[in-house]
Amino acid sequence: MVIATQLRSDRLAFLTDMHASLCRQGVPWEAVVALDGADPARLPDTLAADPRVRTLALPRPVGAACARNLALTEVRTEYVNWADDDDEFTDWAMALRLRTLEETGVGWCAGYSQDLHPDGTTALWRPPTPPGRHEAGDVWRYWKDPADTIPLGPTTLLARTDLVRAAPMGGLVQGEDYCALAVTCLAPGIVLPVPVYRYRKHPGQMTAQDSYDQLVEARARDFAHRFGISLRAAAFPHAERASSTS
Repeated sequence: MVIATQLRSDRLAFLTDMHASLCRQGVPWEAVVALDGADPARLPDTLAADPRVRTLALPRPVGAACARNLALTEVRTEYVNWADDDDEFTDWAMALRLRTLEETGVGWCAGYSQDLHPDGTTALWRPPTPPGRHEAGDVWRYWKDPADTIPLGPTTLLARTDLVRAAPMGGLVQGEDYCALAVTCLAPGIVLPVPVYRYRKHPGQMTAQDSYDQLVEARARDFAHRFGISLRAAAFPHAERASSTS
């Protein structure tokens, strides 16, 4: 697990909730928390006392994408997931996806997500990519245009660590998680029709800030979309040529 955080005061309780959701998982796990220019002394006590949590203290803020990429080098597990500091996982998220990966031998496993509202209610989000097995590159068929709804929720992906290292976050300042979807271009995977991740809605989330720029969002989508297409073409050139001529 990789979590990037600046340990902002308005998000510390959310980070504690994220950690609690990891503690409810039915399988062993460990987390690398990238402190994005944050003082390590501000890490909540529950995380600081947990031997499964390791920190990577970055001397200055570098942004979520870069922080996650740097933390990825510290991951020691065969599979990896990433998360924001203000969200959480459903109780069965890790066990269900891990079992699917081990039983099928695919490279990644994803699921549905839920919007988590301030009053505790949730709303299910179903991605455009349908449930079931998908061969490498097939997910991109459900993302025909950068402006379309993204084909999967990036944080629902549990994937082989070596594949994630081959398709990192791209270093974008906004929309960086779209680049993580490119891992689906490197190996077959499975989408499960169950929610595995809760996306917290609150005034402090990035998309609610005045600094959130729609033009940058469009540029980020275009970059991530082209990144996936290029990665698929480079990894499977024969299949790409065949699909373009059929």
